[in-house]
Amino acid sequence: MLKGDKVGLRARHEDDIPVLRAELYDDVVNASRAEGGPWRPITPGFKDPRLVVDDTKEASVPFSVVELAGGTLVGTATLWGIDLHNRCAHIGLGLLPSARGKGYGTDVVAVLCHYGFIVRGLQRLQIETLADNTGMLRSAERNGFVREGVLRSSAWVMGEFLDEVLLGLLAQEYRG
Repeated sequence: MLKGDKVGLRARHEDDIPVLRAELYDDVVNASRAEGGPWRPITPGFKDPRLVVDDTKEASVPFSVVELAGGTLVGTATLWGIDLHNRCAHIGLGLLPSARGKGYGTDVVAVLCHYGFIVRGLQRLQIETLADNTGMLRSAERNGFVREGVLRSSAWVMGEFLDEVLLGLLAQEYRG
C-alpha cells in the first residue's frame, strides 16, 4: 500500500466495487461530471471496466483509496494514460460523498505524485478537471501543479458545455 498522511492507495478489492458503483457511478450528476461520456445505467453483475481492474493494461493503474485510521474505503484514484516513451501520465480521483471536504483529495494527489515521479520515474503528471471543481483545483495546486490552460466549452455535462482546466507538474518541480 502507498501511504500519505491521511489515506492509503491499495489494490482494488472485489468488495470495493459495489460501494464505488453505488456512491460514485450510480449518481447521475457525479458520474456525468467525472466521466468523458454520457451516464448510462449498468446492469448488476456487469464487469464495469471503470471499476474491475485489468492488471494486463499497462497504461492505467487504478487504486482504491482508504483512510489510514481504520481502513475505510473513501474513493478511487488512478494514474492513467501512462506514456512510457514521453514519461508522462494523467491523474484522476473520485471521493465518496461522505469523504469530501476532509483533505483526502490533496493527500491522494500527493500519493499519486509520489507513485508517478518516484516509483515510476515519470517526467510529467497532468490533471484535467472541470473549471468549477474547486476541490480538485485546490488539491492540485497545493501539490505544486500549475494551471497551464483552459479548454473552453470542452465538456458536455448535463445539458451544457463547461470549461476544463489543464494543470501540469514536472518531476523537477515535485517537492515530495
